[in-house]
Amino acid sequence: MPGDAGPPSTRSSRPWDIEYSRCTPVTRRDECCGPPGSRRPESCTPSHVTRRANENPRLVEAVRQRIRDSGPITAADLEQRVDKLGSWWSWDDGKVVLEHLFHRGEVVVVRRKRDFTRLYDLPERVLPASALDAPTPTEAEARKELLAIAARSMGVATLEDMADYHRQWRPRSSKPLVAELVEEGVLLPVTVEGWTKPAYLHRDAKLPRAVDARALLSPFDSLVWHRDRNERLFDFHYRIEIYTPAPKRVYGYYVLPYLLGDRIVGRVDLKADRPAGVLRVQGAYAEPGVDTAAAASPLIEELRLMAEWLELDIVASADRGELAEALRRAGRPRLEQDHSE
Repeated sequence: MPGDAGPPSTRSSRPWDIEYSRCTPVTRRDECCGPPGSRRPESCTPSHVTRRANENPRLVEAVRQRIRDSGPITAADLEQRVDKLGSWWSWDDGKVVLEHLFHRGEVVVVRRKRDFTRLYDLPERVLPASALDAPTPTEAEARKELLAIAARSMGVATLEDMADYHRQWRPRSSKPLVAELVEEGVLLPVTVEGWTKPAYLHRDAKLPRAVDARALLSPFDSLVWHRDRNERLFDFHYRIEIYTPAPKRVYGYYVLPYLLGDRIVGRVDLKADRPAGVLRVQGAYAEPGVDTAAAASPLIEELRLMAEWLELDIVASADRGELAEALRRAGRPRLEQDHSE
């Protein structure tokens, strides 16, 4: 969130870190190819990482040695001159090599710093023996299990949806694995009205009688990360505007979708103003047909939770968006009007 990298007390509660859909929580069984410290399949490794690492074997070995000698490091720690290489390590070079070693299982991520920078170290220094000694499945076995996990998590999904869930970069290569899951009865082919591609339902999928959900979603949440699926499921058009020039932004710099029940009913543009101790709601927008009065009260509770997590004292709302007036009416006297603009 602009103006903040998270609450001051943020610390990872896990001894390792895996990147799939950016901020998606994962468990050990979700990893691309077995336990922490094991090698990930090529389908989960960006091709530019593999290519650049293969072009610089001396740099790769130098980074390995640096970690052995110095312990946990970040990519920024590698931005220095190394005599035996006779050249400069840029941040980009160091980051690529560390990602290469990470995907090969030669390093793990100990934790993230306040700015979300990863700290890398050797697996044997971080992980328990039970994790290091756990058997590693074949690439096909691992990818097949990941597809099954994705299907169970997503409810109904296309092949592309399931492959994207764990960032398997070549969906077409997953087609035979999905066929095996169908043959084994793990996946059931289904038809979804309005969808142009075949869909699948996990055999353990459950249809709840009601959905009592309420959340402000990160732009990188797995529910909204896959933009095409997002539009198919929720009819919700969402794009991150961080890199869009300010005059061309539609909703704002850092906009979080607002989930209420089984619908995404709106979005809010938030800014953590830490010097003032204020969570600023710079815009609050409703989707077409949404009852803004009904959506406002639960949204205020989510905003207060967000402010508490960021250790901010006040939530202040500006006069921008269809939800702004409803927020002020529902939030009085504890929701302040933002006069900072």
